[in-house]
Amino acid sequence: MSYGSDTPSGGPPRPRQPQQPSRPSGKKVSPLTLTIFAVVILVAVFVFLSNFYADILWFNQLGFSEVYWTERIAKLVIFLIALVLMAVPMWFSMRSAYKHRPVYAPDGGRADSMSRYQTQLEPVRRFLMIGIPLVVGIFAAVAVAGQWKTILLFLNRTPWGSTDPQFNMDLSFFMFSLPFIALLTGFLISVVLLSGVAGLLTHYLYGGIRVEERGGITIGKAARVHTAIVVAVFLLLQAVNFWIGQYETLTDQSGRVAGALYRDVHAVIPAQMILAIVAVLIAITFVIAAITGRWRLPLIGTAMLVITMIVASGVYPYMVQQFQVVPSQRALESPYIERNIEMTRQAYGLDDIEVTQYDATVTTEKNALAKETSTTANIRLLDPNLVSAAFAQLQQFRGYYTFAETLNVDRYKVNGKVEDTVIAAREVNVSPTDTWVNQHISYTHGYGLVAAYGNRVAAGGRPDFMLGGIPTNGDLASDKDYEPRIYFGENSPQYSIVGGPEEGWDDRELDRPSASGDAQDTRYTFTGNGGPNVGNMFNRIVYSLKFASTDLLLSQDVNADSQILYDRDPRERVSKVAPYLTLDSNAYPAIVDGRVQWIIDGYTTSNNFPYSQQQQLSSAVTDSLTNAQDIDALNGRVNYLRNSVKATVDAYDGSVKLYAWDDEDPLLKSWQSIFPNTIQPMTDMSAQLMEHVRYPEDMFKVQREVLSTYHVDDPGTFYEANDAWAVPDDPTTANAKVKQPPYYMSLKMPTQDEAAFSLTSTFIPASSASGQQRNVLFGFLSANADAGTEAGTKSEDYGKLRLLELPTDTAVPGPGQAQQNFDTNTRVTQELNLLRQGASEVKNGNLLSLPVGGGILYVQPVYVQSSGATSYPTLRKVLVAFGDQVGFADTLTEALDQVFGGDSGAVTGESGANAGEKPSEGDNGSKPTQTDSQKLSDALNAANAAIKAGQEALAKNDFAAYGKSQKDLEAALQKAIEADAAINGTPKETENPAQGQGSEQGTESPAPTDGNNG
Repeated sequence: MSYGSDTPSGGPPRPRQPQQPSRPSGKKVSPLTLTIFAVVILVAVFVFLSNFYADILWFNQLGFSEVYWTERIAKLVIFLIALVLMAVPMWFSMRSAYKHRPVYAPDGGRADSMSRYQTQLEPVRRFLMIGIPLVVGIFAAVAVAGQWKTILLFLNRTPWGSTDPQFNMDLSFFMFSLPFIALLTGFLISVVLLSGVAGLLTHYLYGGIRVEERGGITIGKAARVHTAIVVAVFLLLQAVNFWIGQYETLTDQSGRVAGALYRDVHAVIPAQMILAIVAVLIAITFVIAAITGRWRLPLIGTAMLVITMIVASGVYPYMVQQFQVVPSQRALESPYIERNIEMTRQAYGLDDIEVTQYDATVTTEKNALAKETSTTANIRLLDPNLVSAAFAQLQQFRGYYTFAETLNVDRYKVNGKVEDTVIAAREVNVSPTDTWVNQHISYTHGYGLVAAYGNRVAAGGRPDFMLGGIPTNGDLASDKDYEPRIYFGENSPQYSIVGGPEEGWDDRELDRPSASGDAQDTRYTFTGNGGPNVGNMFNRIVYSLKFASTDLLLSQDVNADSQILYDRDPRERVSKVAPYLTLDSNAYPAIVDGRVQWIIDGYTTSNNFPYSQQQQLSSAVTDSLTNAQDIDALNGRVNYLRNSVKATVDAYDGSVKLYAWDDEDPLLKSWQSIFPNTIQPMTDMSAQLMEHVRYPEDMFKVQREVLSTYHVDDPGTFYEANDAWAVPDDPTTANAKVKQPPYYMSLKMPTQDEAAFSLTSTFIPASSASGQQRNVLFGFLSANADAGTEAGTKSEDYGKLRLLELPTDTAVPGPGQAQQNFDTNTRVTQELNLLRQGASEVKNGNLLSLPVGGGILYVQPVYVQSSGATSYPTLRKVLVAFGDQVGFADTLTEALDQVFGGDSGAVTGESGANAGEKPSEGDNGSKPTQTDSQKLSDALNAANAAIKAGQEALAKNDFAAYGKSQKDLEAALQKAIEADAAINGTPKETENPAQGQGSEQGTESPAPTDGNNG
């Protein structure tokens, strides 16, 4: 390799031959081609701009244009800055290399070949020198613009008010500054590397760097200086990387626990500091070499840097770990594990959890539940995961209505008492194969909420509705009390055209079945402000392009006052106006201030909290009730989570409101600085809205996942991992490897003075190293989910986490073991087999766990569904377990009495219903008598005796006796079926409940025949 001259030895330099400009081919582009090309470009631009314009209309109508413009302008500014930062240095590097190219080129061999390349490149050289940096810059700028949240958070960072345990720096440095510095440094390193490569290639193409035929490489002075500058800048940036690397150890997840451990603190962090200093010193030597031309020192320094990196970053930390940490790991790592426990709990809001030792008993005695009335009276028997079909059969009324597969649990005050409620929205259901008019003009909205008491059922095991029918009525409310129409919901059409002038316009939207019994359903015209106007031709063209629909453009049903409603899913609307939030997978409806409001929980999340353990969101929130669609937006890892925002979406006009629920969250404060006019203070929340705010389900799932390990506060015990817990699998599902979901219910924890609406879950021991798992209960977790009833004021007890730790030497059955006790109980098995007669299907309801009576009580409703086309699950039995005692009866009260020595002392919701003066809707007022129950018991005993007699007869080959036993069995089963029907008021299989109730309400008229097939 030679560094001395720009000309090779062995001959005088040869002057470069001037290049002859190439002549144009003479072909001309036809005007028609130019016209077609221009039209295509204009159409493409118009389509792009139409989507842009449609978004502006949508955000303006909703009142969140600030979000739209702030995000777009931020992205544009970041894009332009990144484009300039990438393209200009790259262009300058190429231009400098070309400008300082050798004047003379060598003869022969590779030189001639390079000369030919130069000749070919010369006509397009200017274009390439601008085009290449521009294209590379665009790609890089797009990537950086995608990180707009990181950049805006840095520019609007808020002090955290607490420091990390290693560097004693405010946590805002790790949450806001460090991610930005890492992003900026990484981008600038890319700029330097790409610019350097582009410059060196230009040097090579124009002779500044030459590969000789004998294998040597000649580098000209200009190329050497260029290379030295690039390397120096790269090393300076790498020094910054090394320096921030010491802080990044606090968020490292590769160790036994997250954060900087003994090896990091005593080896990695000092090594990063040393490497940063060394890199700066070597960068200085390259600058000096560029000036003096002496390269020995920087080359030696580079070699030393490589060796230092290997030793300091690899060898030394490995030796510290293997020879110092491993022999005494428990003792040496304890201080850092303690940091991890403290910071992880703080990051997930677990630092104020109330832990109580609960010496649970497994023995039962009479009147054990006499003092548990506040809990037993609210035990939920109606399973929201099973009764959707019952809601549909009894409350759907028309094929163009539907209910969600999984309903929601809330609470409402009825007759002065707060009742746990299973509630659902009756949404519109439009077939995708239907006509355009039906899909977008006629079937535009659902109608009303349907709610049932959670702690009791009506005759026949049906839901006992407190709100239902069309028009809606009941104990809870009526049409006069709230606006029932649901234009915005989880099952709304892609878009609907609604609205019209006040006069001279015929209603086109199907509203609801007629209350007067007319043949035609009533129609309606939307009167709110729910979407952009499509009354003018330009807007119609814009939205016709957006939804690829010529019908929208040509339809006569679109008038000057028409609005277009789209993006109607509540979670989708909130995600668009608050792109910085992670949303809970469940939105639930509630009647708030005379409107149906969808309530959605919004989270601020981060992955940069020091010493906090990461959680995979999608994995943590997945249970037996979730599906892939629910958790699509919950991908990614986080190590900080706050329920900072409560959002509402009006079901009628789609208006969105965001409330600052956790106004002390520094992340939320920073977002409020970025979008100052979009989030309202919590004090603006009405009393009715506060009544229906719940503790968020997904956050609770993440917290219980963290607590399965971080309930331990002793570093030594944590290190040994011999007290790890697990969330039990759902024993009621066929998939045995899916977690049991948490359940909302009203209960009084042992440490509470009164019952509260809560979200609960249980823990069992984690699997051992051999894969075995004991299904005994180790923990019970409850979160107070009641925000209170005072406007703008959060209840002091809201969000309070209470953990009951059970003794490990007491074998309190876990959910799986309780289900096993149910399934293996002889009497339970016999009666369930009877219920399965006639192709009926037995469905186990949710298995509720309650800390009452000094132990853990399990309650599971049992539903039966016949094989008829109009069948639906009805509550037939109730299973109860306490310890190893199992109760199985027609009512919860009877089942509890069976377990607790004949008299549990409990007051249940059923008792309140039966004691009332007014029977539930659809109930004929009759109650099962002791004679009916005795008849059922006698019939089951007779059936059991007949089965045994038949088996004995077969063993003796006495076929005559076997035939008699089968006749006796058939007669006993028939008597049992009759007794069961008398007890439960079983409806006739030929009756269609939906039609029956519809005729009572005057809704027997058929659905319109304009093409909708339901």
